[in-house]
This record gives sequence, structure tokens and C-alpha cells, in this order.
Amino acid sequence: MKETNGDIPAEPTKSELEILQVLWQSGPSTVRFVNDKLNEEKRAVQYTSTLKLMQIMAEKGILKRDESSMKHVYSPVDEEKKTKDYLLKRYVDSMYNGSASNLVMQLLGNQKTSPEELQAIKDFLKNLDQR
Repeated sequence: MKETNGDIPAEPTKSELEILQVLWQSGPSTVRFVNDKLNEEKRAVQYTSTLKLMQIMAEKGILKRDESSMKHVYSPVDEEKKTKDYLLKRYVDSMYNGSASNLVMQLLGNQKTSPEELQAIKDFLKNLDQR
């Protein structure tokens, strides 16, 4: 993620994350494509709002814009995993004092976890032990 003031990266807002999700799933895209996807999958959004938000995201360094053709094509600066890792770390640090185990215990305690999901978690933990 691009740093905004020395060492703090630009953190995407909820609306910006919706745009990033479209771009991560679909690859580099025009504003029209992103706007259409948001309208299909999320909520009604005006084209001009999507355009302005994507322009702001480019200014913040969250998106890059390819201006080589008539239609500008936008793509995320950082890959999905890097952004999600950063946001999750910030969340765990601020909400759980850096304790991933407290986050996991609360998550599993508050959610109905299927036997399949529990088995996948157990397998994941077993693989971590073997490293």
C-alpha cells in the first residue's frame, strides 16, 4: 500500500474496498465495468460517484490508471493478500491488542461454525504445527 505520510499507508474506506473487490475479482477494468458490477452485486451507485471515488483512489495511491487508450483502465496498486494482511493486522492490533488468538476465539464463539469449517481450521492448524 502506498504510504501517505511517511510510514502510514493509505487505508481504503468501505466504499473503496468494494471497488477493490471488483478489481481483484475481475482484473484491470474501466469505471463503467466497476460501476455496473457494484450495481449488480452491492447497491445502486451513480457512475459519477464511482468515477470520482476511483480518481481519489488513484490520487491516494490505492489504484493506478492506464491512460494509454481512450477508456482509462484502473487496477489495484497492491495485490489482494497484501492489502488484507495489512488491514487485518491493523484491526487485530487495535481491537484485540495484537492477539490473534483472542480474535479467533471470539469469532468462533460468536458464529455458527459448520463441521466442515471446523475440520478445515483443524487441518490448517495441524499444518502450521508441521512447519
